[in-house]
Amino acid sequence: MRHILLVGIGSGNPEHMTIQAINALNRADVLFLPTKGAKKAELADVRREIVARYVTNPESRTVEYAVPVRRTEGQSYMQGVDEWHAAIAEIHEAMFCAELDEDGIGAFLVWGDPMLYDSTIRIMERVTRRGNVAFDYSVIPGITSVQALCASHRIPLNLVGKPVAITTGRRLSESFPGIVETAVVMLDGEQAFQRIDDPDAMIYWGAYLGTSDEIVISGRLSDVKEEILATRAAARTRHGWIMDIYLLQKGADFEE
Repeated sequence: MRHILLVGIGSGNPEHMTIQAINALNRADVLFLPTKGAKKAELADVRREIVARYVTNPESRTVEYAVPVRRTEGQSYMQGVDEWHAAIAEIHEAMFCAELDEDGIGAFLVWGDPMLYDSTIRIMERVTRRGNVAFDYSVIPGITSVQALCASHRIPLNLVGKPVAITTGRRLSESFPGIVETAVVMLDGEQAFQRIDDPDAMIYWGAYLGTSDEIVISGRLSDVKEEILATRAAARTRHGWIMDIYLLQKGADFEE
């Protein structure tokens, strides 16, 4: 039976690769590399660099495929995501049939870790439910942007004995600052931290973590929010895309 490896590759630094991840890539007959257009060519370039640096299996080959763009107009967010995932599942199914023998091994290089705010596992389950190609899959964990953010800022993720919320910008107000003292915010296209009005809130923000373009800013939210907004806008204009994440915290038990 075909076997698919979902390999976490870290947040942009090829040296984030674990030994387990490198070994997994070298088991694969086919390495599937997603591309997302010219504006996000750097993401594909990081994957290509990882393959060039670590894959020594002479029998392996790469197959690049275009990821469809999620439609955002005329439907709800959840409808758009469902439609998008269905389209990607069809592409994956077609690749498994065309590129892998019945006992072949394929691998996806998944940004960060496949279990955290990534949909590759869900898409594998969609392909399974379609029932048109027989395969199994394994997940190899990777370093997440959450870990990279805390490492770059040299901060612990959690306050002593306290919980942490990992959420999106659209859901931030449901948890911080009323429910938890620490919130990590991913997938925030609206910079929801602007709406947090708490004089004790600290923010630790980072973009392009792990890459040579990494930017980090930290401080009291009320003091640095405008700097973050301006820096983020300039970086997005310069690169044509941005991947950022931030941690909000109040009542920190360490020195600012």
